[in-house]
Amino acid sequence: MLSGTTAFAQGADVPNAVAGAAAGTFDMLVGTYTTTNTKSKGIYVYRFDTATGNTALLSVTDAVNPSYLAVSNDRRHVYTVSEIPGDAKPGSKGGFIAAYDFDAASGSLQFKNQVSSEGNDPTYLALAPDGRYIATANYSVAADPGGSLSVFPIAADGSVGPAAINIHHEGRGPVTGRQDSSHVHSTVFSPDGRYLFASDLGVDKVYQYAYQPQRQSDAPGDNGMGPLRPTGNGYIAIPAGSGPRHLVFDAAQRHAYLTTELNAAVTVFDYNDGALKQVQVVPMTAPGFKGAIGGGAIHLSDDGRFLYTTNRGDVNQIVIYAVNRQSGTLTLVDRVSSQGKIPREFAIDPSGRWMIVGNQDSDDAFWYRRDPETGKLTPTTMRMDIGSPVFFKFLPAH
Repeated sequence: MLSGTTAFAQGADVPNAVAGAAAGTFDMLVGTYTTTNTKSKGIYVYRFDTATGNTALLSVTDAVNPSYLAVSNDRRHVYTVSEIPGDAKPGSKGGFIAAYDFDAASGSLQFKNQVSSEGNDPTYLALAPDGRYIATANYSVAADPGGSLSVFPIAADGSVGPAAINIHHEGRGPVTGRQDSSHVHSTVFSPDGRYLFASDLGVDKVYQYAYQPQRQSDAPGDNGMGPLRPTGNGYIAIPAGSGPRHLVFDAAQRHAYLTTELNAAVTVFDYNDGALKQVQVVPMTAPGFKGAIGGGAIHLSDDGRFLYTTNRGDVNQIVIYAVNRQSGTLTLVDRVSSQGKIPREFAIDPSGRWMIVGNQDSDDAFWYRRDPETGKLTPTTMRMDIGSPVFFKFLPAH
């Protein structure tokens, strides 16, 4: 199923030695799907060497569909979703949020506790910058009960508590079968930690909430909202049938970028104190393409100069854009094959010279050389054999 160590052959596939603080070795956590793929066991931890390209397996932790991960600010705890659909009956709640202790020396995880996600198909996790709460998006494939978002307190020992709030959105979109009800696909905190944004694929809206952790759910006049409050804006509407999926902010908090799954596009926003203003929409797909499309993951390079997305369906590409640092607008740089089927997620390593892309349906992940100056990706010979890889997270090695 997995090779313990993978390395590049000497020659063109090995990038130049990486200089600076980001060079060295890192632990890479990988989340997978397990119920639909017997090759996968759960959460995988690898040791990755930026200078040599070596990738060594450290540990495997059994878990059910840990398709998305988050890490505490002190890196001592790892949180995962357990993306379970439930029995699709009204009010059923199948998913979980789990907490693990992370031993950096051995790269191993120790189960701590889990709580109900208060919904079906939890598919995203975001830890508040202050580390006090964690939020999930319950996508819910079934129209009844539909999707929701939940926010959970984090205890001093790193365990996760029962949901402080669970919010259902009302409505639907025009795409039958995909937009019959709310389908929350991501919950993202603003970098300053003052707001939470929930992208709802089912109703074509990005909801905006004020994050106020000092408010308690049992406080007088709280109305059961826990650490969240509606903003004056409430939400921003996305063009009907677009299907908003994932949202990222630039480090300066001047712009935000949203992938829309159903039309495979990126929407660029100006951002100011909780408010989003659309300034550009760019397609992921090349003109004239006739097959199935599907916008997926989205990430900025650490220097903010380049934006990367995945386009799934029949396309199976990583799409690269250059970012105008003043206006935030995007210009296409390149489209590169993911070398597999359904590139769900990807990650740029801390050195900025590598990218790993996971192909969910072909049970593999490929490494790419990344040029920090041009943003371009070059495929390499390094392939990781892993069942349904979905999510990647780099941490400094012990």
